[in-house]
Amino acid sequence: MYSDEVVVGQTAEFRKTVTETDVVLFAGITGDLNPAHIDEVAASASRFGGRIAHGMLSASFISTVLGTRLPGPGTIYLEQSLRFTAPVRIGDTVTARVEVAELLPKRRARLTTTVLNQNGEAVVEGEALVMVPARPAAG
Repeated sequence: MYSDEVVVGQTAEFRKTVTETDVVLFAGITGDLNPAHIDEVAASASRFGGRIAHGMLSASFISTVLGTRLPGPGTIYLEQSLRFTAPVRIGDTVTARVEVAELLPKRRARLTTTVLNQNGEAVVEGEALVMVPARPAAG
């Protein structure tokens, strides 16, 4: 999608069930070996009562929407604010949702970003600033 095609109110989503493999691979890739994510015994004694997915794993699905759906390939991610509002557990199905909130000069767009669990509960809320790809010159 190019800058002349993006309009306020447009939305796009990406849905995924978070698996054990996702959590273990994310821990390995990032080095975040917090027991809340990888140690069932320790996590069971925590306020969550069991293992939870990394907050940044859940938030990364926002990037999936931005880079593949809205605006899509060629989008440059400039900023992201995040609030983690509920835990994501292994087996939860999350939906990352992006909505165009404002169009700005220099092909920039401000987007409302949300990740919901299968119960419709927000688990991540925030706002992104992106640079939308320009339409290639005719030639």
